[in-house]
Amino acid sequence: MSAPPPGAGVAVGLIDSGLAPALAARAAADVAVQVDADGQATIGAARADAVGHGSALAALLLAAAPAVRLYSVQAFAAAGPGSAAAVAAALDWLVAQRVRVVNLSLGLRADRPRLRAAVAAAQAAGVLLVASSPARGGPVYPAAYPGVLRVCGDARCADGEFSALGGHPADIGASPAGGGASLACARVSAALAALLAATPDIDATALRRALQARCRFHGAERRHGD
Repeated sequence: MSAPPPGAGVAVGLIDSGLAPALAARAAADVAVQVDADGQATIGAARADAVGHGSALAALLLAAAPAVRLYSVQAFAAAGPGSAAAVAAALDWLVAQRVRVVNLSLGLRADRPRLRAAVAAAQAAGVLLVASSPARGGPVYPAAYPGVLRVCGDARCADGEFSALGGHPADIGASPAGGGASLACARVSAALAALLAATPDIDATALRRALQARCRFHGAERRHGD
């Protein structure tokens, strides 16, 4: 029996700036979250991606794992990571769609209770959250929350290669080509989707171990001046 195509049948969530029309046509869902002045969130139709960030991530995901079921939530429509309330509401919606992996190529500087609670609820539902974590600078959220798989760019890695960093400066490294930690994060999410397609009954903990087992490099990348 031949192996399933990469990502076949696996529901992957993407919280970002939305999708270009051609990518939206390939997605299982393309929605937007709006948060009003009272903090109430609603889910509605997404607009075309005006930033390009979400489209770049989706294009990479669909190239590396073309058979995934992609659920895109537009949490911001201008440059920047959006609000904690919008990201939290997007997470809640994706959990309700029963996604297995959520890509979060974004980082907020402040720990917000609403986002922390949404992350905990997603993890309790068995969803693996994959978040970008810059190699330098202070902590960003949701990457800094316990249990979130933190990803940074690692120049040692070619496309399709990964590094096990042991938590310093992140958990997993991937090729930063084209967009640093953001695209490295999407590469990891695609690899996780491929692993899930091959072993659909695996849980989030075992999924992390399976990814670490295929890492080519172990330990932090050495940089000039370190």
